[in-house]
Amino acid sequence: MGRIFVVELEGRTYRCKFCKTHLALVDDIVSKAFHSRRGKAYLFTNAVNLTVGPPEERMMLSGMHTVADIFCCCCGQIVGWKYEAAHERSQKYKEGKFVLERVRIIDGLDSEFYIDTNPSISDAEDV
Repeated sequence: MGRIFVVELEGRTYRCKFCKTHLALVDDIVSKAFHSRRGKAYLFTNAVNLTVGPPEERMMLSGMHTVADIFCCCCGQIVGWKYEAAHERSQKYKEGKFVLERVRIIDGLDSEFYIDTNPSISDAEDV
């Protein structure tokens, strides 16, 4: 296996919940109305830092599709799926797009830092 090159996205991003690798830009969201077995999911026009699994036929709520599971390239966790082909004309807009499961990603605004909004003694002395 070769070296993994990770793409760092500019702007507000969604990242892998497990290793914090950038996966997609908020600006690339097509729809937030998707659902997976684990809950809410978002449809994106583009996603990065992924490994695509083998395509398979899967019956979805919207009909039969050819999809491939997608995995974070850094930690290997499944993060969603990619639509390879749609069998119904009304679903063709999904082809080539990515679905990221909300429970497996974090928003760039989901902060790991705690901000204390209460002034400490040293802050009060400066006032």
